[in-house]
Amino acid sequence: MAYTHHELKHKTLAELRDIAKDIDHEALQGYTQLNKEHLIVAMCKALNIDMHEHHQVVGVDKAAIKTRIKALKAKRDEAITAHDHAALKKARRGIHRLKRQIHKATV
Repeated sequence: MAYTHHELKHKTLAELRDIAKDIDHEALQGYTQLNKEHLIVAMCKALNIDMHEHHQVVGVDKAAIKTRIKALKAKRDEAITAHDHAALKKARRGIHRLKRQIHKATV
C-alpha cells in the first residue's frame, strides 16, 4: 500500500513498526530502536515519499491574483516615493486581502 507523509505522521509507533518490518531497505535497519520522528524519516526515505506536503490552490485563479498583487506592489512603491499615505494604505490593504484570498483557497 502506498502511504503519504501525512498518513504516516498520524499512525502510532506500533503501527509504523509493523509497516517497517515488511520493508527491506537499509534506511530501516534497526527500526525497532527508532523513535517515531526518526522512523517516519527513514520510512519516507525507503518508500520515496516527499517529506513535506504539497498544497493546492482550489477555486480561485492564482495566476490572476498574483498579477494583481504585482500591480498593487508597483502602486505601493509609487505611493512610498510620493509620500502618499492614503494610497499606500490602500495598496497594502489590497495586497493583504489578495494574499489572504489565496491562503484561504489553499488545501
